[in-house]
Amino acid sequence: LYKIPTNRGMGRRRRSCKLKYTMERMWEPSYLKAKCEELGLEEDFQRYRIRLMISYLGVFYPLHIFVTILLSCMIVLFTDHKHNVPIHLTLLIGSCILILLCLAINFHEKLVNHHEWILTVSSFLAIIMLLGTDMLNCLIFKNWILTNSFDTYLITMIYIFLPIPSFTLAIALSTVVSLVYTIYFILCLAYLDIYSPISEAVFTETAVDLFHYLCYNVLGIFYRVINDTMVRSSFLNCQQLALEEHWLLNARKQEAMLLDTILPTQISKSIQKSIRDKIVDSRPTSDHRLAFSSVMAIQIHPDVTILYADMVNYTHLTNTLPVKTLVMVLHELYGRFDVAASKFHVQRIKFLGDCYYCVAGLGEPNPDHATCAVSLGMSMIATIQEVCKEQQLGIDIRIGVHSGCLFAGVIGEAKLQLDIWGPDVDIANLLESTGEPGYVHISSHTLVNLDIDNYTIKPGTARAQNDPVLQNRPMSTYLVTGGPPLESVEADKQKYASLNINSRPRQHSLNRQMNLNNIDLTKELSNIPVGGFKFRCCREDSDNSKNDIGSWCISFKDSRLEWEYLRYPDYILKYSVLLSWVIGSCLILVQILTNRTKCSLCIFIDFIVFFYLTTLLGVSWFKCFCYWRYGHNKEIVYGQFSCRLFYLFESIQESTTRRIFIYLSIIGSYLIVISLLLVGTSPSYVFNATVTSSDLQRNCSLNMFQLAFIEAKLYHHEQDRYVCFNPWCFINMASLILGASYTFVRIPFSVRTVLSLLEAFLFLVIVVDYKFAFHSTVTTVPHLPAEYAHCARMLVILIMYHMKERQVEFNTKTNFKIVFDLQNQQEVSDAANKSIKILLRNLLPEHIGKWPTITILALNLCQLQFTVGVYLSNVARNQLYSENYSMVSVMFATITNFKMDLARLRVLNMIISEFDNLLYVYKEYFVVEKIKVVGCTYMAACGLDKTRNTRPSKRKSHGQSTLLFEAERNWHRQAIRSHDLEMGSSEAVFVMVTFALDLMRTLSVCNAAYASLSTENALSSGEICIGISSGEVMAGVVGASQPQYDIWGNAVNLASRMQSTGLPGHIQVTEETASILSEYGISTTYRGMTFVKGVGEIPTYFVDIDDNFQFIRLPQNVEHIGGSHIIEKV
Repeated sequence: LYKIPTNRGMGRRRRSCKLKYTMERMWEPSYLKAKCEELGLEEDFQRYRIRLMISYLGVFYPLHIFVTILLSCMIVLFTDHKHNVPIHLTLLIGSCILILLCLAINFHEKLVNHHEWILTVSSFLAIIMLLGTDMLNCLIFKNWILTNSFDTYLITMIYIFLPIPSFTLAIALSTVVSLVYTIYFILCLAYLDIYSPISEAVFTETAVDLFHYLCYNVLGIFYRVINDTMVRSSFLNCQQLALEEHWLLNARKQEAMLLDTILPTQISKSIQKSIRDKIVDSRPTSDHRLAFSSVMAIQIHPDVTILYADMVNYTHLTNTLPVKTLVMVLHELYGRFDVAASKFHVQRIKFLGDCYYCVAGLGEPNPDHATCAVSLGMSMIATIQEVCKEQQLGIDIRIGVHSGCLFAGVIGEAKLQLDIWGPDVDIANLLESTGEPGYVHISSHTLVNLDIDNYTIKPGTARAQNDPVLQNRPMSTYLVTGGPPLESVEADKQKYASLNINSRPRQHSLNRQMNLNNIDLTKELSNIPVGGFKFRCCREDSDNSKNDIGSWCISFKDSRLEWEYLRYPDYILKYSVLLSWVIGSCLILVQILTNRTKCSLCIFIDFIVFFYLTTLLGVSWFKCFCYWRYGHNKEIVYGQFSCRLFYLFESIQESTTRRIFIYLSIIGSYLIVISLLLVGTSPSYVFNATVTSSDLQRNCSLNMFQLAFIEAKLYHHEQDRYVCFNPWCFINMASLILGASYTFVRIPFSVRTVLSLLEAFLFLVIVVDYKFAFHSTVTTVPHLPAEYAHCARMLVILIMYHMKERQVEFNTKTNFKIVFDLQNQQEVSDAANKSIKILLRNLLPEHIGKWPTITILALNLCQLQFTVGVYLSNVARNQLYSENYSMVSVMFATITNFKMDLARLRVLNMIISEFDNLLYVYKEYFVVEKIKVVGCTYMAACGLDKTRNTRPSKRKSHGQSTLLFEAERNWHRQAIRSHDLEMGSSEAVFVMVTFALDLMRTLSVCNAAYASLSTENALSSGEICIGISSGEVMAGVVGASQPQYDIWGNAVNLASRMQSTGLPGHIQVTEETASILSEYGISTTYRGMTFVKGVGEIPTYFVDIDDNFQFIRLPQNVEHIGGSHIIEKV
């Protein structure tokens, strides 16, 4: 989500570029707040923020107790006179107890959620108590000139630890506290005994204090802004993760549901694993090549009963009924058949036109499988009789049932459907074809498994007794009727409604189509971990993030995850640089104000530091400035200088090493500035001119300090307390640097901690080394040496910011962990998404309907697309999906002389898989759509895709495909010829015949390959018989338990008859198809008049093919003869 792909090698050479500000924009506070409001999550976010404030309050409790104990121990151990110790301890401990008691009510989370004002009032009272303690300490000991103990501590406490919901109120309270302390300084320190009221030092020290408080307020504001940004981002990511998990849960159910519509459970699991494995292996490839694995999934079932059903007078029905009415009738019948099959525990295999076949005992062993199949057959008879009566249709049904063994499974790589093979399957089919309408025609193998007392049994038909195949098997046939009274069943349309796939949620979005009542989003968001110490009451908090994050270094226990976190780009770096610039500028101003000499070297160093910080500021905010000014115009091209600045800042954002270097350089510049206080300040009465290097070597030594003290006593004047430098100014600046050391978010926490400890140690060494200077300043407690007060402030600031940063780091890493989990979840969801797309493509062509596309922003800014077609929206509304086509070319191709056993099924699987691979070549042109495979028959159609390309693509090829060659060869012919034939119609026929030729070539190659293997030379020696017809068809999805896409119409019937009456090694076509092929210069041979069931005798033609499986071309000088280009060869 947060990685920006860059090409660094090319970036340096580019002279122009466009602004990429998407990720930075997603981290801007205004964007995140607007997004929360847009999604209606602001109320949930406020509840989460209250939880977060309570967690910070839990950190404040031990911190404040520690500060109280530290100050109490320091007073007890280091004060010179102990008579005032009880008063100090009473003030400190009493205020500590009152403050903690006052804030304790906020741990009652339910109460403060309903009454948010409690947070503000309790925080305000805590501020008054601590401020009053500081002021009361000065008033009680008014004979002492005391400085404040809790000024910086209180300002930091307001912004970081106190649960003040309003950001504006926090700024106002902190500003008031700063003004109170400034007024106290002016009134109590400047106007009493230290300075004269109009001395220049009063204004200087006041200005220094103002800058000091300003910097601490800026630090606090920075923390609130960045913390709010991180928290909102974490909150939105958690919301997205919850939606993604919910979507994935539903997607898994729908994936299983879709797979169950194709395959039985015992096969679907292995196929599902195959799908997922292939998705993982094919991520860089096109979705077109994303399909099922060619691994054969075949199972042997030794004891089952097969049922074949075929409608009587169906051919006449197709010629008399409109195609749409016919599909509606089939949908009604097949839907009822499916419900009845589910009722009798029979597995429907598939249907082919008017043929419906299924198996009992396939899914789970069932000793009553024969009874179930016969009962289903009788229910189907009752159903079709009822439908005929309702719609006044003259159709009936023949049913054949046989018990035995079979092979069941799936073969191929596209449009997988369960199928069955074996001699017993052929017998069941023959029993149906030789049966009698209105009866269930069964074999003796089935009869022995029935309770004959429940049925009326008659001898089988004469056709069955004379059938040579049936007579080769020692069995008799019977016509069964009667049995338990059965009624027809209504189609369960609710099966459709369950297939309702919701769109994937957008990044940081709520999909209104999702049933949010099923998502306890509030509960999910309330479980976001917040860290801190647990003092909550009336709440069960399960914080699992601490199991992932270490307690001491706040690092992930998983080193891989920690490394990913360190490589994580810092999109809020510009805010850290802005804060660094503000703090650096204030440090320079304070250093200049407190430097009472003309130090040329100091001025030069200040200028260098300021220039460096300003340059960093400009580089960091240049992209933001360009976005503010031109951001809405994405087409603006920036010049070479701007592009280099863009690249420079992006390289810093994305590189941990560069960020650490910038961080260390900024802290180093701060230390250089503060060091000027030690080397660049001299007593005004000693140095009146420009400071030289020799002066700096003898500046502020103990001897000089003692000399100034003696001179003040001898000449009876007030000693200059800041004869060397201003110690409190130094400590405040050092404390500010300590706070700034924790402001860079994407710097390793261990680096910041170690650097802060080194800084604190360095500052404490300076206090010890210049003890005489620190000792002479005002203190915080009477009789307490001032150097201890300085050290105490330094330690309190260090511990306070360290504990604050631990909490910030925990929340930052929690956010990263949520993002990391979201990325993994989206990858899993993407796999499920693609899996569902494969399953949908297995049900129906992917072009169907107007597919709504939803673009999803992923963790690496890749775009995922999930499409759900009109089919699912129709079935969700219990509507039949169907679509009319004026011209479609339909093909039936059967491999002949192919004996069905397990070894040859493996060969058949490889051949069908090769056929399926050919489909990908035709994806780029006029799409050839596989409809189904029944036994050894491959059914396909061309012209179902209305959004085809107009020219063939040369990007893909498969073996020796003739499509590209033939298409380009005929393109010029089509361009220069003038005829009235519709281009779309002619192209569909041409491509379908070309595909059929590719099938013949593919089978020839497979036969040759197997012939070269001595052990398998007899496995594949079959030929292919192909029939093609063209015309109007209707496509639709019918069925209930297993919706199946199919096509109907006279063209389908004719194509089937062209195959069944054709010859092996030939492509037989109708006269209309042959006429269209002649427009492409393809020669056809008139075969003669062929009898077609339901139509009569019609003229048919063979497509002329040479020995190299190439079309034989028509002579160039052939003219139109009667509207045909056909060459008759007798």
